[in-house]
Amino acid sequence: MAAGKSYDVIIAGGGITGVSTALLLQQAGLRCALLEANTLCFGTTGGTTAHLNTLLDTPYTTIAKNFGKENASLVAQAARNAIDTIKDNIARYNINCGFEPANAFLFSQNKKQTEELEEIRQASADAGISLSYINTIPVPIAFEKALEVKDQAKFHPVRYVHALAKAFEEAGGVIVEHCRVMAADNTEPLTIKTDAGELRTSWLLYTTHIPPGVNLLHLRCAPYRSYAMAVRLAGDNYPEGLAYDMYDPYHYYRTQRIDGEPYLIVGGEDHKTAHTGNTEACFLKLESHIRSFFNVKEVAYRWSSQYFEPADGLPYLGHLPGAPGKILVATGFGGNGMTYSTVAARLLADCVLDKENPYAGLFDPNRIKPVAGFTNFIKENADVVKQFVSGWLTKEKIAGLADMAPGEGKLVKIEGHTVAIYKDDYHNLHTLNPVCTHLKCHVAWNDTEKSWDCPCHGARYDAEGHVLTGPADKGLEKIVL
Repeated sequence: MAAGKSYDVIIAGGGITGVSTALLLQQAGLRCALLEANTLCFGTTGGTTAHLNTLLDTPYTTIAKNFGKENASLVAQAARNAIDTIKDNIARYNINCGFEPANAFLFSQNKKQTEELEEIRQASADAGISLSYINTIPVPIAFEKALEVKDQAKFHPVRYVHALAKAFEEAGGVIVEHCRVMAADNTEPLTIKTDAGELRTSWLLYTTHIPPGVNLLHLRCAPYRSYAMAVRLAGDNYPEGLAYDMYDPYHYYRTQRIDGEPYLIVGGEDHKTAHTGNTEACFLKLESHIRSFFNVKEVAYRWSSQYFEPADGLPYLGHLPGAPGKILVATGFGGNGMTYSTVAARLLADCVLDKENPYAGLFDPNRIKPVAGFTNFIKENADVVKQFVSGWLTKEKIAGLADMAPGEGKLVKIEGHTVAIYKDDYHNLHTLNPVCTHLKCHVAWNDTEKSWDCPCHGARYDAEGHVLTGPADKGLEKIVL
């Protein structure tokens, strides 16, 4: 990618939202570049359990209460259209991604949950969802009552996105991996600063899960981590369909066949990012839960992924609040990123192409009004990490930490200063300023994933301080010994 080059649209973020949007706009005749800080599907798209559903994490009871019954019906319609679009794309591009239609099952296990289940049934039916009570569910778990929801689906999202990315490039689109968008100035056209040089564009679309920098949306989206396992079962008794219990956090179940091999995929044990010290315990609890109901032969894979919960239950799709009019954003998908990503792609594309979209008002990020003084707040916090005191920390002062195990990280206080220290497998110590470069919060060590995670807005860094996920756009400051 040549620095200084101009495009009609630059899309930041190479997950399902960014690639889907880029393809729509490139096919509409615009010159598009998609920039990804790591590799395609590096983030949540690569870590999702890929339920395609109209039965959303935010129940229609809540959506109707917050937005009205008519808008609840619009949300259901948008979700339905998204699943149909994915199905159409798979047929159009002949994508081998394990797509299967499936019904979903939501089940209660106590009286309180059963009462809530009936409220969900009524609100979902009012929104146009096809569902009814049923006497059996596909998972071997005791329940009081259960709802069956028709016409849901499941698929392999990475194979789907890679196929769309290929179609995008064949249409003339440009994909640049390992290229992080750092900032955009308020010019016409926009000047985009990346770690590979500057570019110019008429439109900038942030499909990065959460936009970088400092924005009101960071105060309206709470970061969460969810844990998942893919297991092989003894025998061939793999459940069909999608299933969900009603605990908080809830567990979710489905089977996926990959190259003919079946896997039971179970997720749950969600918590706010960096709010749980022992993340290994989350995996252990999830495995214990799975083994209590299924005859597990082998845990084949395990992973965790991040998502952002919106303040009022619906994602933010459209103009980025406080930014120039040609900077758009898609964020706050909650646990329904696979469904909302396709809603977002069509909405963002329509915005760029100046087309009407029936969902634009409903998902408008500017439904959140800035608080007084927020503009000054942004200015004061845009560069929040001051030069860390250097010279006071020496190798001798950290000699007492030599008993740290290889692969261990922790925050320590030395002479009144808090320092983030990681010992690598070669016994080298890496010392960092623990202040998140986004909005000054102290990071916490994630022992399972060997990362420094911010509990405030979800920024994550690797053990040596490099950015893994936004909204931070620069790494933790290194302390040179």
